[in-house]
Amino acid sequence: MTLPPLSRYLPILDWGRRYDRSSFTGDMVAAVIVTIMLIPQSLAYALLAGMPPEAGIYASIAPILLYAIFGTSRALAVGPVAVVSLMTAAAVGNIAESGTAGYVAAALTLAFLSGAMLLALGLFRLGFLANFLSHPVIAGFITASGILIAASQLRHILGIQGEGHTLLEIVGSLLAHLDEINLITVGLGVSATAFLFWVRKGLKPFLRLLGLGPRMADIGAKTGPVLAIIATTLAVWAFDLGERGVAIVGEVPQSLPPLTLPSFSPSLVSQLLVPALLISIIGFVESISVAQTLAAKKRQRIDPDQELIGLGAANMGAAFSGGFPVTGGFSRSVVNYDAGAETPAAGAFTALGLALAALFLTPLIHYLPKATLAATIIVAVLSLVDFSILKRAWRFSRADFAAVSATIGLTLLFGVEVGVTAGVVTSILVHLYKTSRPHMAVVGRVPGTEHFRNVLRHEVETQPHVLSLRVDESLYFPNARYLEDQLSAYAADKPELTDVVLMFPAVNEIDLSALESLEAINTRLHDAGIRLHLSEVKGPVMDRLKRSHFLDELTGEVFLSQHEAACRLAKAGRDGPRTVRRSARASSSVQ
Repeated sequence: MTLPPLSRYLPILDWGRRYDRSSFTGDMVAAVIVTIMLIPQSLAYALLAGMPPEAGIYASIAPILLYAIFGTSRALAVGPVAVVSLMTAAAVGNIAESGTAGYVAAALTLAFLSGAMLLALGLFRLGFLANFLSHPVIAGFITASGILIAASQLRHILGIQGEGHTLLEIVGSLLAHLDEINLITVGLGVSATAFLFWVRKGLKPFLRLLGLGPRMADIGAKTGPVLAIIATTLAVWAFDLGERGVAIVGEVPQSLPPLTLPSFSPSLVSQLLVPALLISIIGFVESISVAQTLAAKKRQRIDPDQELIGLGAANMGAAFSGGFPVTGGFSRSVVNYDAGAETPAAGAFTALGLALAALFLTPLIHYLPKATLAATIIVAVLSLVDFSILKRAWRFSRADFAAVSATIGLTLLFGVEVGVTAGVVTSILVHLYKTSRPHMAVVGRVPGTEHFRNVLRHEVETQPHVLSLRVDESLYFPNARYLEDQLSAYAADKPELTDVVLMFPAVNEIDLSALESLEAINTRLHDAGIRLHLSEVKGPVMDRLKRSHFLDELTGEVFLSQHEAACRLAKAGRDGPRTVRRSARASSSVQ
């Protein structure tokens, strides 16, 4: 047995051999820009997760280093992200109160469990399991999460107390404390929010008007949020606004990430298993989507199973260094890519920059108002809200529309755990529903050709005594009985029928339930004096059929092509071919 090369599990051994001065320059520039961007983001997402501010920085150091060693994406930036931070707060908030040692211990344990699950999935090459969460459902979940996150941060903008993990709870809590609004906090929060919205669209054109080049203007726009932090921090410090009710970050430890240990209490682990699994799935799906999108631009390859290992190692690192669950972030990864990152070493340099910030810059954020961090979160997550997915799903697929609607509604009304669970279940149910009623078409020959098309969509020739039925889906237990029912209905309408041909060009798999249905169909047709034939059966499907007794008992033949079947069976017919005109409402361009 040949063992896989070590570089398969340690991609750093692959790209590290080719590392040169040009890559170093690109990685260093990207690291500086991403570090400046990550400092406020990390603090903000720690606030969202209910963790101490420094935990956001800690969660962006060891995880980035570990991903650089084990990950395969050249541009993915790993760390705290909005959706996973919200899920962390929802999961841990049910166990302990924010700000307590028990809350931090539970968050560390959640990161450890998530990391362990991701590692296991990667080592056993089970990355395909994430495919059970459909993209429309993911879009619906992220949209609902964005609304929840933005709503949860309004309390910091208003300077009031508030809590809750569902939209109704959050809104009810805000309304109950409206009489506690701090107008100074509102002024800071609204100003910071407005400025950050302007930064996203207006800062770059403004810098271009001032004469900066495209690249410098882009860099300036990416680091714009730092200006809001500096301005509001100086305002709080200069006017002593902390004494006037403005909530500030306060003292932040001036140190590198500490060595921490998650709790292995059986009761705590059992409470966090399901949330950890959901965080793992959502985090991986979000991360792999970003990684593959950026890799495609440079024709690079992403290994999903190795990505699971990289993200698993990153979360394990967070668990042992004072952090909380992490994954690859969209905004920071795009910034990393646009800034010129060439290899995962850019992430390692970013981690170094954040470590220096943790050592030397934390005293500067003592007076940073929480309203500014809340504004940073709100502006970031509102870009995730996309209700157009509902319109697109309605037009394209009512089943997908139902799945998206259910995911959005349940997430808003019952929280992220119920929402993402419903999303996974709904994705599977929608798939089962669609495949349980596979498209089948009675086909005939297009005159003068060897092509066979749907009789409802094309003008074709058919034989009265032959029914040719094209099956456009693999056959397995949910749809096996449907094939029997449909074929019985077709046969009942054609008393002159002597032969049935099942055309299998789209059938990639036949399971045991479907095999038993085929055997039942063969028997019933035989009892009615009708022969059953197959055509265009794919090799792997034929191999499986040969391992059964079905082919020995088949009353008809297996034809290489539908054309061969039509020619052979036409000789046995009493009548010549007749022309069937397509439905006037159907498009002739569709098979």
